[in-house]
Amino acid sequence: MPAAASSRGATSRRDLLIDTALDVIAEHGVAGTTHRRVAAAAGVPLGSTTYYFADLGDLLGAAFARFADQISERFESRLLPARTSRDAISAITDFMLYDFEDPRELALSYELYALAIRRPEIAGLVEAWFARSQQALAPFFDPVTARLIDTYVEGLFTYRGLANVSSDGPEIRRALELLSGLAGAE
Repeated sequence: MPAAASSRGATSRRDLLIDTALDVIAEHGVAGTTHRRVAAAAGVPLGSTTYYFADLGDLLGAAFARFADQISERFESRLLPARTSRDAISAITDFMLYDFEDPRELALSYELYALAIRRPEIAGLVEAWFARSQQALAPFFDPVTARLIDTYVEGLFTYRGLANVSSDGPEIRRALELLSGLAGAE
Protein backbone atom coordinates (compact mmCIF):
# COMPACT_ATOMS: atom_id res chain seq x y z
CA MET A 1 0.00 0.00 0.00
CA PRO A 2 1.34 3.49 -0.77
CA ALA A 3 2.84 5.53 2.03
CA ALA A 4 -0.12 7.91 2.00
CA ALA A 5 -2.35 5.06 3.10
CA SER A 6 -0.71 5.08 6.50
CA SER A 7 -1.80 8.65 7.25
CA ARG A 8 -4.87 9.40 9.37
CA GLY A 9 -6.87 10.73 6.42
CA ALA A 10 -6.12 7.67 4.31
CA THR A 11 -7.17 5.33 7.09
CA SER A 12 -10.41 7.27 7.48
CA ARG A 13 -11.19 7.05 3.76
CA ARG A 14 -10.37 3.32 3.72
CA ASP A 15 -12.64 2.82 6.74
CA LEU A 16 -15.37 4.86 5.05
CA LEU A 17 -15.15 2.63 1.98
CA ILE A 18 -15.34 -0.53 4.08
CA ASP A 19 -18.36 0.73 6.04
CA THR A 20 -20.04 1.94 2.86
CA ALA A 21 -19.38 -1.39 1.16
CA LEU A 22 -21.29 -3.09 3.97
CA ASP A 23 -24.23 -0.74 3.39
CA VAL A 24 -24.14 -1.38 -0.35
CA ILE A 25 -23.92 -5.16 0.16
CA ALA A 26 -26.86 -5.06 2.57
CA GLU A 27 -28.94 -3.08 0.08
CA HIS A 28 -27.89 -4.59 -3.26
CA GLY A 29 -26.25 -7.92 -2.37
CA VAL A 30 -22.77 -8.99 -3.35
CA ALA A 31 -23.89 -9.34 -6.98
CA GLY A 32 -24.98 -5.69 -7.04
CA THR A 33 -21.88 -4.34 -5.32
CA THR A 34 -19.38 -2.58 -7.56
CA HIS A 35 -16.48 -0.20 -7.04
CA ARG A 36 -18.56 2.49 -8.73
CA ARG A 37 -21.59 1.95 -6.47
CA VAL A 38 -19.46 1.94 -3.29
CA ALA A 39 -17.56 5.08 -4.33
CA ALA A 40 -20.78 6.91 -5.20
CA ALA A 41 -22.43 5.92 -1.90
CA ALA A 42 -19.31 7.02 0.01
CA GLY A 43 -19.11 10.29 -1.91
CA VAL A 44 -15.51 9.71 -2.98
CA PRO A 45 -13.85 9.47 -6.40
CA LEU A 46 -14.04 6.06 -8.05
CA GLY A 47 -10.24 5.80 -8.00
CA SER A 48 -10.32 5.69 -4.19
CA THR A 49 -11.66 2.17 -4.20
CA THR A 50 -8.87 0.85 -6.40
CA TYR A 51 -6.29 2.85 -4.49
CA TYR A 52 -7.12 1.08 -1.22
CA PHE A 53 -8.31 -2.28 -2.54
CA ALA A 54 -6.59 -4.38 -5.21
CA ASP A 55 -9.93 -5.54 -6.60
CA LEU A 56 -13.56 -5.94 -5.63
CA GLY A 57 -12.78 -9.23 -3.86
CA ASP A 58 -10.31 -7.39 -1.63
CA LEU A 59 -12.95 -4.79 -0.74
CA LEU A 60 -15.57 -7.47 -0.06
CA GLY A 61 -13.10 -9.37 2.13
CA ALA A 62 -12.27 -6.26 4.16
CA ALA A 63 -15.96 -5.43 4.55
CA PHE A 64 -16.95 -8.92 5.65
CA ALA A 65 -13.95 -9.12 8.00
CA ARG A 66 -15.15 -5.92 9.67
CA PHE A 67 -18.69 -7.27 9.91
CA ALA A 68 -17.50 -10.54 11.47
CA ASP A 69 -15.34 -8.60 13.96
CA GLN A 70 -18.26 -6.39 14.97
CA ILE A 71 -20.55 -9.35 15.63
CA SER A 72 -17.79 -11.28 17.42
CA GLU A 73 -17.00 -8.33 19.66
CA ARG A 74 -20.66 -8.06 20.70
CA PHE A 75 -20.83 -11.80 21.38
CA GLU A 76 -17.61 -11.74 23.42
CA SER A 77 -18.83 -8.69 25.36
CA ARG A 78 -22.02 -10.51 26.30
CA LEU A 79 -20.00 -13.49 27.57
CA LEU A 80 -17.42 -11.42 29.45
CA PRO A 81 -19.28 -11.19 32.78
CA ALA A 82 -20.29 -14.88 32.73
CA ARG A 83 -18.67 -17.09 35.37
CA THR A 84 -20.53 -20.37 34.90
CA SER A 85 -22.08 -22.34 32.05
CA ARG A 86 -25.52 -21.18 33.18
CA ASP A 87 -24.31 -17.56 33.11
CA ALA A 88 -23.03 -18.19 29.59
CA ILE A 89 -26.41 -19.58 28.54
CA SER A 90 -28.08 -16.43 29.86
CA ALA A 91 -25.57 -14.27 28.00
CA ILE A 92 -26.04 -16.19 24.75
CA THR A 93 -29.82 -15.94 25.11
CA ASP A 94 -29.55 -12.17 25.59
CA PHE A 95 -27.23 -11.91 22.59
CA MET A 96 -29.71 -13.80 20.45
CA LEU A 97 -32.65 -11.72 21.61
CA TYR A 98 -31.11 -8.24 21.65
CA ASP A 99 -27.79 -8.04 19.82
CA PHE A 100 -28.37 -9.54 16.40
CA GLU A 101 -31.87 -8.79 15.19
CA ASP A 102 -31.20 -6.04 12.66
CA PRO A 103 -32.45 -7.11 9.19
CA ARG A 104 -29.38 -5.42 7.66
CA GLU A 105 -27.08 -7.70 9.65
CA LEU A 106 -29.10 -10.76 8.72
CA ALA A 107 -28.81 -9.80 5.04
CA LEU A 108 -25.05 -9.33 5.45
CA SER A 109 -24.76 -12.75 7.06
CA TYR A 110 -26.58 -14.44 4.19
CA GLU A 111 -24.44 -12.63 1.63
CA LEU A 112 -21.28 -13.60 3.51
CA TYR A 113 -22.25 -17.27 3.70
CA ALA A 114 -23.25 -17.39 0.02
CA LEU A 115 -19.98 -15.80 -1.05
CA ALA A 116 -18.01 -18.18 1.18
CA ILE A 117 -19.36 -21.12 -0.79
CA ARG A 118 -17.68 -19.80 -3.93
CA ARG A 119 -14.55 -18.09 -2.64
CA PRO A 120 -12.00 -19.94 -0.48
CA GLU A 121 -10.60 -16.72 1.00
CA ILE A 122 -14.05 -15.77 2.24
CA ALA A 123 -14.67 -19.34 3.45
CA GLY A 124 -11.53 -18.92 5.56
CA LEU A 125 -12.94 -15.73 7.03
CA VAL A 126 -16.19 -17.53 7.97
CA GLU A 127 -14.24 -20.42 9.49
CA ALA A 128 -12.22 -17.92 11.55
CA TRP A 129 -15.46 -16.25 12.68
CA PHE A 130 -16.88 -19.59 13.80
CA ALA A 131 -13.62 -20.47 15.54
CA ARG A 132 -13.65 -17.13 17.36
CA SER A 133 -17.19 -17.79 18.61
CA GLN A 134 -16.22 -21.24 19.80
CA GLN A 135 -13.15 -19.84 21.52
CA ALA A 136 -15.40 -17.39 23.39
CA LEU A 137 -17.51 -20.37 24.49
CA ALA A 138 -14.49 -22.51 25.49
CA PRO A 139 -14.32 -21.37 29.14
CA PHE A 140 -17.85 -22.71 29.67
CA PHE A 141 -18.25 -25.72 27.39
CA ASP A 142 -16.19 -28.57 25.95
CA PRO A 143 -15.21 -28.17 22.26
CA VAL A 144 -18.03 -30.33 20.86
CA THR A 145 -20.66 -28.52 22.92
CA ALA A 146 -19.20 -25.13 21.96
CA ARG A 147 -19.45 -26.10 18.29
CA LEU A 148 -23.04 -27.32 18.74
CA ILE A 149 -24.04 -24.11 20.49
CA ASP A 150 -22.35 -22.00 17.81
CA THR A 151 -24.16 -24.02 15.13
CA TYR A 152 -27.47 -23.50 16.90
CA VAL A 153 -26.89 -19.75 17.20
CA GLU A 154 -26.02 -19.43 13.50
CA GLY A 155 -28.89 -21.69 12.47
CA LEU A 156 -31.48 -19.91 14.57
CA PHE A 157 -30.50 -16.53 13.13
CA THR A 158 -30.84 -17.95 9.64
CA TYR A 159 -34.17 -19.55 10.47
CA ARG A 160 -35.53 -16.41 12.13
CA GLY A 161 -34.54 -14.28 9.16
CA LEU A 162 -35.82 -16.55 6.43
CA ALA A 163 -38.86 -18.09 8.09
CA ASN A 164 -39.88 -14.86 9.81
CA VAL A 165 -40.35 -16.83 13.00
CA SER A 166 -39.20 -15.52 16.33
CA SER A 167 -37.99 -17.46 19.33
CA ASP A 168 -38.50 -16.19 22.84
CA GLY A 169 -36.05 -16.28 25.73
CA PRO A 170 -37.38 -19.44 27.40
CA GLU A 171 -37.28 -21.37 24.11
CA ILE A 172 -33.71 -20.27 23.36
CA ARG A 173 -32.57 -20.98 26.92
CA ARG A 174 -34.18 -24.45 26.82
CA ALA A 175 -32.44 -25.31 23.54
CA LEU A 176 -29.08 -24.14 24.91
CA GLU A 177 -29.60 -26.15 28.09
CA LEU A 178 -30.40 -29.26 26.04
CA LEU A 179 -27.33 -28.78 23.84
CA SER A 180 -25.08 -28.19 26.83
CA GLY A 181 -26.43 -31.06 28.93
CA LEU A 182 -27.65 -28.65 31.59
CA ALA A 183 -31.36 -29.32 31.03
CA GLY A 184 -32.80 -30.48 34.32
CA ALA A 185 -29.42 -30.28 36.09
CA GLU A 186 -29.12 -28.05 39.11
